Amino acid sequence: MRLRALLDTDALGLKLLGGEDELDRTVRGVMTTDLRDPSRYLSGGELVLTGLAWRRDAADSEPFVRILAQAGVAAVAAGTAELGHVPDDLVVACARHQLPLFEVHESVAFATVTEHVVRQVSGERAGDLAAVVDRHRRMMTSGPAGGGPEVVLDLLGSDLDLRAWVLSPTGRPIAGPKAAGPSAGEPTLPAEVRARLAAEHLATARTGRRGPHRVTVGQTTYSLFPVRPGRRAPQGPPVGQSARDVRDVRDVRDVRDARDAPDARETVLSEWLLAVEADAADWTGERLDLLHGVTQLIAVEQERRDAARTVRRRLAQEVLELVQTGAAPTEIGARLRVAAPVLLPGLGTAPHWQVVVARVDRAGEADGGPVAQALLEEILAGPASAGPEQSDRIAVAHTGDEAVALVPLPAVAGEREGSGAGILADALLESVREPLTAGLEDDGRVTLGVSAAVHSAEGLRGALEEARHARRVAAARPGRVCAAGHQELASHVLLLPFVPDDVRRAFTARLLDPLRDYDRRHRAELIPTLEAFLDCDGSWTRCASRLHLHVNTLRYRVGRIEQLTGRDLSRLEDKLDFFLALRMS
Repeated sequence: MRLRALLDTDALGLKLLGGEDELDRTVRGVMTTDLRDPSRYLSGGELVLTGLAWRRDAADSEPFVRILAQAGVAAVAAGTAELGHVPDDLVVACARHQLPLFEVHESVAFATVTEHVVRQVSGERAGDLAAVVDRHRRMMTSGPAGGGPEVVLDLLGSDLDLRAWVLSPTGRPIAGPKAAGPSAGEPTLPAEVRARLAAEHLATARTGRRGPHRVTVGQTTYSLFPVRPGRRAPQGPPVGQSARDVRDVRDVRDVRDARDAPDARETVLSEWLLAVEADAADWTGERLDLLHGVTQLIAVEQERRDAARTVRRRLAQEVLELVQTGAAPTEIGARLRVAAPVLLPGLGTAPHWQVVVARVDRAGEADGGPVAQALLEEILAGPASAGPEQSDRIAVAHTGDEAVALVPLPAVAGEREGSGAGILADALLESVREPLTAGLEDDGRVTLGVSAAVHSAEGLRGALEEARHARRVAAARPGRVCAAGHQELASHVLLLPFVPDDVRRAFTARLLDPLRDYDRRHRAELIPTLEAFLDCDGSWTRCASRLHLHVNTLRYRVGRIEQLTGRDLSRLEDKLDFFLALRMS
């Protein structure tokens, strides 16, 4: 804003004492001080409010004004509450340094002046930035010439002092403010905070409520704006009103707009979000509209990246169809050789491949292959990957209710097929479990299966079946987000999930209930003793050492276990029954 605009506002009651020729100066902020030397807190362009408490005599005015002028402040506004008037020595000093001087009447609070300046400066900056965002959006619509969402996020930081990040549904950083120093260009939002914001966003967004949503993590409040490709930005409140003032109006508008909106359940697991480090509850309509415009720009980038995956998806779909229809390995191998340069450019050698199968269910029914496809691409991208996406090297197809990913792994010399290299099922979900669990309704589930690595077309069909079988093992487990890997298919663990519940209960009750009842009555710890004894392969010495017991005490407890259950722990089959009962319980 310009200095002369202050004189046009009667509510401020400012009186110009000098500097009429400098009233076209731009005010970029406001600062209140009574320090004799406030230079360390000045960056230039401020309107400095002072109550003159720094002035002991007339000689103090000259050095004070000289410091302000050297710092490049826009003007000085002096209050009269301390002295009853603005001293002439201050007027002379300001004239000497060509610094405009205003008198603030004692009936006007500095807070009133500060609030007015901040509101005007913020509104003008938002208007200027909105024009930049609109121009940038038009550039992005026709291609990536605008430079991506990072440019607008930097503008939000420089012009509105807002730090903001674009996050994926699982909290993976898509774009964010640049950090200084050796970490320049890296996301500055900690992984645990990103996961929490993503979880809160998914939990709220699946209800269909319109953003922004407010989340407090530690002492910091964030406002979360959904990014929805193909959707028009919602309108903010009228000029001069805050989001809280018009909440009832927007609730009515939400009902009207919901008729044209896709089901939130269909988009919540695939849409990005804009996380702003600020509380948007009292923002004006202009600022809310600006942020919604930013989400539209980001949506263009998301659509562009989705379109770039078309080739990879088509390659995966072709390979999957060949595998499922029993095509000759030579034909599948030829298709894989076409895919390898696209997914791993410059590799030079044929990679190993892993297969990952995913399914999304709600209310016991599959949510559809495309939903699982988008989600699996996100999961495989990795929680920490920023910049060039890891998902650019992953081909995901869908068939029926499943998504199937072909994940290339660079071949390692001497590595045998089916070895443990590559993706591990547990690690795959470790960082995304929290946000995905929050994004699913009470009856929703995500299950994944991971195959071993194979290095030829002949092994790909078996890898697909292996991954599908592992996913069924994961589906038999409790929990909303589960995964199983090929390692578990060679273990007794494979059999346990498929034992009927009534058989499980009868088997474990017959063997373990007598021990539990005895422990409850006598605090004898027979169950922990049994677990330790089996874990030590029946070694009396090692088990006694682990439990910090004398061997005779251990023998007494094992004897009691055998007496209560009628089993003999020296027999392999009885040991196996106890082992399975403990695992199924």
